[in-house]
Amino acid sequence: MRIAHIIAAHKNPLQIERLITAMHHPNFDFYIHLDKKVAIAPFQYLEELGQVYFIKDRTLCNWGGFSFVEAQLRSIDEIQATGLDYNFINLISAQDYPIVSADKLYEFFLVNNGSSFISYDRSRNSDWWKEAENRYKSFHFTDMNFKMKYLIQKIANKLISERKFPLPIKLYGGNRSCWWTITSEAAAYLSAYFKANPKMMRFLRLTWGSDEFIMASILMNSPYKDKLVNENYRYIDWSGGKAHPEILKVKDAEAIIHSGMLFARKFDLETDSDILHLLDQNILSQKLT
Repeated sequence: MRIAHIIAAHKNPLQIERLITAMHHPNFDFYIHLDKKVAIAPFQYLEELGQVYFIKDRTLCNWGGFSFVEAQLRSIDEIQATGLDYNFINLISAQDYPIVSADKLYEFFLVNNGSSFISYDRSRNSDWWKEAENRYKSFHFTDMNFKMKYLIQKIANKLISERKFPLPIKLYGGNRSCWWTITSEAAAYLSAYFKANPKMMRFLRLTWGSDEFIMASILMNSPYKDKLVNENYRYIDWSGGKAHPEILKVKDAEAIIHSGMLFARKFDLETDSDILHLLDQNILSQKLT
């Protein structure tokens, strides 16, 4: 069994080095998608760690833009183009960190071979969905680059009626949906689905935060639905009520370690590096037992 980990990155190569080192395993390969607006030179030494590759067809990513979904699709396509036989493709960010050892993570993949893991809210009446419907019903020019784009966006939303999703599928999503672990077959299905539906692609380019609902929606309306587990095994703290999760610190260590998750996010070496030391000690204790 072999697993491809996509690491979505835009800063801090030292933190990525630490992440890869913590997850190093003979059956894990790491594919770094570095935001196209970031110079790659300071990151290239990471290939020396072994089993580390950079996605060549990079995307210029904007926070909340459909560009992040495009980055995922390009990464999936490049991984599949290698011809290597991966059982899973696992999407993490460069600000994630494992809670369990690489051996225990590999055991999880062995036990759950054939299943895919992505989180979504069970109820369309959730607080997340009440806000999220505007993500596709209104125009969002996030990935565009022209003067006064937000003024024109505001005018467009006043003059043009509510947008409707272009395909007759039920939508699924949540604030934990954008990070997932899926089988290679499910990943190939996602890539093929987007290619077969250019109208949907054009629609999504004018949405905001589509990464939090489009992948789950496609998979939950696919032949892989029955193999989809509604849990991505990421510990994420949304308690601040912001548009982004809280930066995890030493004070969060106990909650993270006892969460039953595989990964936690998000961390920042410049904010609190001691939390990563505690997680490393916890991982080491797992190896010794």
